[in-house]
Amino acid sequence: MGGARDLWVFAYGSLMWRPGFEAEETHHARLDGWRRSFCIYSRFHRGSPKRPGLVLGLDRGGVCEGIAFKVGAGNARETLRYLREREQVGSVYREALVPVTLLSGDHAEVLALAFLVERAHPSYAGRLSLARQAHFVRGGLGRSGNNIDYLASTVAHLNRLGIRERELERLQAVVGTLAARGPGDRHTRASAAAMVRVFGRQPAVAPPLDAQHAHRFAFRTILTREED
Repeated sequence: MGGARDLWVFAYGSLMWRPGFEAEETHHARLDGWRRSFCIYSRFHRGSPKRPGLVLGLDRGGVCEGIAFKVGAGNARETLRYLREREQVGSVYREALVPVTLLSGDHAEVLALAFLVERAHPSYAGRLSLARQAHFVRGGLGRSGNNIDYLASTVAHLNRLGIRERELERLQAVVGTLAARGPGDRHTRASAAAMVRVFGRQPAVAPPLDAQHAHRFAFRTILTREED
């Protein structure tokens, strides 16, 4: 990072509704050239090595609206450490500073940290059909909770921001109406938890991932300037 300075973070998935760090400012924001996609096999947060789930990544092409958080210089280093521990468990993301437009006021542009999917990584799922996505989501359960909760929370938060993600809404419809969260958005409905137990017994095959893969892509934790 080099010297104490403010850190902007672009959130497009669980960081929107569960950032886990202190921010001085929060803005509705847009990132051009990248899209939100269920394109990453999850073996940790929303799945397991034996039964992977599926989580969001920023993949090339399109546009993505989310939240830009401004972290003060005094908390920047600790926030970056926290984000790396949380997001880079399998080194599937490439960290980059990308130009993000703040969709308020004079629409200022800032350079924000974003976690871009590494397509060469074995955990990159690419463009799966809605049926395949739903199969992974219905049975995924990891250390951060179940995959249905992750999908429902993301869609709910996007709706509150006024962002329509048709593909995510269609995926939620395919997963089933039982994917709705419980009262107050505090927990998943018992019926959704039952769905996870049932589908979690069905195999969901993803490419193997071992320690060599994680080591190979570990260099991606170095921040770079994204020029594309």
